[in-house]
Amino acid sequence: MRKSEAVRRHLPTSPFKARIEAPRKHFAIGDRVTHDAYGLGRVIGVEGDTAVLVDFGSRQERITEPYNGMFNL
Repeated sequence: MRKSEAVRRHLPTSPFKARIEAPRKHFAIGDRVTHDAYGLGRVIGVEGDTAVLVDFGSRQERITEPYNGMFNL
């Protein structure tokens, strides 16, 4: 049995804080980036909001959303 895909909403009377969404990361061709596993690189391709192709010098990697560990410089 699969878990429902419904979004849970925050009730105003709840004693718990509402979950805050992290801002979405956006990359453009030519952006310099750093990645925790691959190091410094340059964005050479963008596939909408789903993935980017990054040249890290010795290798090219396709990094998918949510782009964990990758940051703009």
